[in-house]
Amino acid sequence: MVFASLLLLALGAIVSQTTHVAALGSACGVPLTTGNALWGEPYWLENIHHQGVAPFAPNATKYKVFRNVKDYGAAGDGVHDDTAAINAAISTGSRCGNLTCGSSTTTPAVVYFPAGTYLVSTPLQAYYYTVMVGDARTPPTLLASANFTGLAVIDADPYTNNQNWYINQDSFYRSARNFVIDLTRMPANASATGIHWEVSQSTSLVNVVVNMSTEPGNNHQGIYMEVGSGGFMGDLVFNGGKYGIWVGNQQFTVRNLTVNNANTAVFGSWNWGWTYQRVIINNCQIGFNLSGGGNGGEAIIDAVITNTPVFIKTPTPTNVSVAGSLVLNNIQLNNVSTAVMENGTTILAGGTRTIESWGKGNIYTGTHPNGTFTQGKIHSAHKDSVLLDHNGFIVSKGHPMYADYSVDQFKSVRSLGAVGDGMADDTEAIKAALAKYAGCYIIYFDAGIYKVTSTIQVPAGTRIVGEAWTQIMGAGLNFNNQEDPNVVVQVGTPGSQGITEITDIVFTTQGPAAGAIVVEWNVRDPPGLQGAAGMWDSHIRLGGGKFEVLSHADIDLLLFILANGTHLQDAECPAGSFNLECFAAFLGLHITYGASAYLEGTWVWLADHDLDGSDQLTLFSGRGILSHSQGPVWMIGTSEHHILYQYSLVGAKNHYMGLIQTETPYFQPDPAPPGPFEISNVYDDPTFANGTTMAWGLWVQSSTDIIVFGAGHYSFFQNYSATCEGNTTCQTQIVNVDWASSVSIYSLATVGTTYQISIEENGIIYFANDSEGFSSTVTLWSPAPAIYP
Repeated sequence: MVFASLLLLALGAIVSQTTHVAALGSACGVPLTTGNALWGEPYWLENIHHQGVAPFAPNATKYKVFRNVKDYGAAGDGVHDDTAAINAAISTGSRCGNLTCGSSTTTPAVVYFPAGTYLVSTPLQAYYYTVMVGDARTPPTLLASANFTGLAVIDADPYTNNQNWYINQDSFYRSARNFVIDLTRMPANASATGIHWEVSQSTSLVNVVVNMSTEPGNNHQGIYMEVGSGGFMGDLVFNGGKYGIWVGNQQFTVRNLTVNNANTAVFGSWNWGWTYQRVIINNCQIGFNLSGGGNGGEAIIDAVITNTPVFIKTPTPTNVSVAGSLVLNNIQLNNVSTAVMENGTTILAGGTRTIESWGKGNIYTGTHPNGTFTQGKIHSAHKDSVLLDHNGFIVSKGHPMYADYSVDQFKSVRSLGAVGDGMADDTEAIKAALAKYAGCYIIYFDAGIYKVTSTIQVPAGTRIVGEAWTQIMGAGLNFNNQEDPNVVVQVGTPGSQGITEITDIVFTTQGPAAGAIVVEWNVRDPPGLQGAAGMWDSHIRLGGGKFEVLSHADIDLLLFILANGTHLQDAECPAGSFNLECFAAFLGLHITYGASAYLEGTWVWLADHDLDGSDQLTLFSGRGILSHSQGPVWMIGTSEHHILYQYSLVGAKNHYMGLIQTETPYFQPDPAPPGPFEISNVYDDPTFANGTTMAWGLWVQSSTDIIVFGAGHYSFFQNYSATCEGNTTCQTQIVNVDWASSVSIYSLATVGTTYQISIEENGIIYFANDSEGFSSTVTLWSPAPAIYP
């Protein structure tokens, strides 16, 4: 077993010898620190020069990415009905919605709401690839009229004739930020909902407040979510209501949730696994109502529950099912009568106290194949202080909005010479912009597709903001040699440190790109600033974007543009094909030895289908996320469909990961990993012993103090056939830990996998012992040092 690679040792030596602070561009006198926006000045996004492009949209030369709702007739005065104007701002431009298409990457939109109160009487329909943004300095209010009709004020997946606009598992790329939603004008007995959020990955709700009725017996709810495959949301406040949130989804991560004065703070209808990090519940009757019986695993860490009689209600007990797995970690109770109630019976007493670590479900240690059903205190993973804030909570940092910064503290890459049309080589323009202004301005990547042909080095101390998931696309020969891989975007150099923030960017490639390391993350937090180096609402998407041009009459131009698409679409790489031109990447994200990283809502996806069509794809990306980092690292994200592994931790330390979710490539075992790639010892590739013919969901070697707080590792197919699901044989093993590692895995859900956890590639935990029906749930696995060889 490889315990430390040459690469790991080399990076360690570099870090031990050098410690560089943030770099400053040539035009910088002093680094960027605080914002200089004046009192009363609008949010910078309102007045920045709007020149983003959607180069492959219909009628692209006239297509507007940025839309200010007031430009479409919205008054924002709380008197006039703004529904039609806002929906026009969202939908204009032949966008994907209203059952016209299932998904699209070609028509992105940022829909901006200046400060004000917007009266609405029917839902605001969030089309595909839409970012709804309110003024972050003075968040606007969306006020539901007394006679409001429809499912919710914001509707991310509307129904037309009882049919959803989008397939719930594929409802990607939606975000809503900086809003107050007010339902209080609606009658208390009306079915009033703030947000209908039936979504999947690469979606977010951030900095949203929903105000509802506080009358007894009211029928208001903040969020309604019936299905999906998410996802992330955070920094949310719900006041009043029957339910703060009513949610059901395969998996989700919720960070920094506050519910005040609701009857029930959270109603969980079903899931395979949800992780709640940092929850505050005040003056509710019930904190979490999970009594419906459809919840596979609920994991709650860092919560403060006050004046709430019942914290959690769980389903009727049974001795033959583990349905309703529950993990509680660092829960502070203040005047709570019952902590956990099962079918009317108290199984965990309340009071005013702290619950260190408690679980309900099957608990495993080491190589013991048989779990013990436990309803009580469980192992509490060691949390190094570098992972914790001053309150002893896992570090939590919201999406940077730069609300206090003025527009003159931004520099646009298009204004500095980059084109962003997916055709021009923007490498030198981007390098020049960073070389001149990194560190003293926020670098604004206007909407577009920026093609680069050599490594873009982002200095430590750089802050980058995209617009509707601006794309940076690696292309060309530099990225097509798996024997000599090259980095597309390098964030910091080894040993560098500085406040480094990336938001709203999609990193991608143009195939073939067998040697592309899409993002290499080297930067670390400056001393005393936790989570200062990170990414929010930024993703790695490999393939899945089909570029079409409908408005150009010039056939030569049309052919040129099509030749500059991703080359990783259904025409070139249909399901079941084996085309060596369909290499999408060598490695998605590499977090190196000396780096720290805060990753929130980061989706590293090798496309299994075309987002601008409906066809499945066969694409090849060697590796998902590789971390050699000594920490701290906080991961809230997913990584799917890569060839060798989705997550690999080698020689890593001090990682908090929750919730992580993966899927195995649909075409495996044809070819079986590592094919069509070769094993790389330099990058500590896993082995595939004992007949393993499928990708690893999580591979951990020589790593210490790793906390996985919620995981879903799924395998649905063998060579595109789902018949293996029936007997849970789509793959044999999916999570592997070696003897040298200290890892605690809480709330692990697997699908289609015979053994849920393996040690040294020997299957240990058999799925049938933990069956919830379709999924199987391990409440906790931890190593048992006493039985180490």
